[in-house]
Parts: sequence; structure tokens; C-alpha cells
Amino acid sequence: MSRTAKIGGVAALAGMMMAVVVAGVVTRERPAQVATPVQQTAAVPEALARELDRCATLTMPDAGCEAAWAANRRRFFGEEGARP
Repeated sequence: MSRTAKIGGVAALAGMMMAVVVAGVVTRERPAQVATPVQQTAAVPEALARELDRCATLTMPDAGCEAAWAANRRRFFGEEGARP
């Protein structure tokens, strides 16, 4: 068997192997993508939003602002006892 025939045979074999790999990748069935449900949260109540805007400009401690920030944290992170 000549050297050229050997090189041709190896190239043909490599080409067939590559075709099998490409066909396997292309025809592989992909798992169905499950849509994750998005929890629809109510919009921030207007009063809380106004209070947070007011508190953002204050430099002194304010009990109303502390309550508003706590309510905003609860709304964002959820209830304190709900964490795993």
C-alpha cells in the first residue's frame, strides 16, 4: 500500500468520524426548557415610595424613616422568618 493511499484512507476515516460527531451533536434532542414562574409583586405603594424619597434627603435619624426602610427591606427580602 502506497504512502498516498494510507494518507487518503486516514483522511477519509477522519472525515467520516467528524461527520458522525457533527450529526450526533446536531440531532441530539435538547431537554425542554422549563419557564420559571415570575412572581408578580404589587408595585411599591405610593405612600412608601414618597416616604423613602423624603428619607433619602434627611441626615438626621427619624423613626418614620426607619419604619419605611424596614418595610422596604421586608418587601425586598421577604419576611425574616421565611429564610431557609
